[in-house]
Amino acid sequence: MTTLPSLYTSHGSPMTALQPGSVRERLAELAADLPRPQAIVMATAHWLSPAPQVGGAAQPDTVHDFFGFPAELYQIRYPAPGAPALAERVLGLLGQAGLDATLDPQHGLDHGAWVPLRLLYPDADIPVVPISIQPERDPAHHLAVGRALASLRGEGVLVIGSGSITHNLGDLRMGYGAEREAPYVRPFITWVEERLAAGDVDALLDYRRQAPFAQRAHPTDEHLLPLFVALGAAGTDPRARRIDAGIDHGILAMDIYRFG
Repeated sequence: MTTLPSLYTSHGSPMTALQPGSVRERLAELAADLPRPQAIVMATAHWLSPAPQVGGAAQPDTVHDFFGFPAELYQIRYPAPGAPALAERVLGLLGQAGLDATLDPQHGLDHGAWVPLRLLYPDADIPVVPISIQPERDPAHHLAVGRALASLRGEGVLVIGSGSITHNLGDLRMGYGAEREAPYVRPFITWVEERLAAGDVDALLDYRRQAPFAQRAHPTDEHLLPLFVALGAAGTDPRARRIDAGIDHGILAMDIYRFG
């Protein structure tokens, strides 16, 4: 069986589902270039827990975890099946790595999962197992989560981290947009790209101190932490290819990374 890469995707605003811009083309191109996965394990920035949790629902609900958006957005469903047996396997792999994880038999797919998945696999016919991230834990913890899952890639499982390569929603009120990007966005995404290209994992783990404008790009960590899950899942082949999907609202860089 072909070993799949791992992916990191920036999911942007929930409105990406209705106004996907260039991310639609980039994710469609990526899906066409990948071997079809047997299943997907997805770490999402919108499922937060103190310790790792794994979604074991046989038919995960589509969760509309936002408010104040157009009614059309709340009508969207992504009816992909779950994979309870795979969820148990994920739980076992995390346990073997010394990571205290639990199963949530009811957890659905939040917009950090279903927004990019609708663009990658619109038929919703590939089973999905969501996993949580731990905002109180550091990037090294999330790298370890990804490394625990690396063997799944050889079993036809696509491991995806979903967040946003820059995420400062407080800057929405600053008047940035298509004609005026926030000044920290490109220096930050360039630094990440260069460190990944160099294989400088130590610098990436220390991004809070080393990356330019880290605090502006990420006032909190949760949207970057899935990047480390995807990087860890790449295992011994962490070669990174950046896919540029534009910048939304002048602040949300929509970078996608393919590892391995």
